[in-house]
Amino acid sequence: MNKTSLPPIDSIDRQWYLVDAENQTLGRLATEVAAVLRGKNNPSFTPHLDTGDFVVVVNAEKIKVSGRKPQQKLYRRHSGRPGGMKVETFEALQERIPERIVEKAIKGMLPHNALGRQMFRKLKVYKGTEHPHAAQKPQPLQLNPSASAQ
Repeated sequence: MNKTSLPPIDSIDRQWYLVDAENQTLGRLATEVAAVLRGKNNPSFTPHLDTGDFVVVVNAEKIKVSGRKPQQKLYRRHSGRPGGMKVETFEALQERIPERIVEKAIKGMLPHNALGRQMFRKLKVYKGTEHPHAAQKPQPLQLNPSASAQ
């Protein structure tokens, strides 16, 4: 039988990537970023370990969705109290907190357990082009050209 080699946790070299969300389609951008956060782009990918890289997403307010989704797509949150459901459209949330739209899309594509929460902590989303991670020297992440909205 072949043995599966497990990379030691301390030997995992985490890269920093920079993604510009301007004119990108939300779902297509989210799938590629989620794959990098999971570590699926690395040859040492292990499903039950966090082998992924850090991702910085800038220009979150310029993300695009197709069709009538800006008016019809709903984001729900609940306070936990009776009658505490709050509903907001894509347009309203993009006006108020555009980072949350990108975060929610990517978080939904990660595992729904403690490992997924650990991976999600490596995602940094910002509204404008400025970010405080210049010291980490993030490399630009090349996205699939079909991910950009026309």
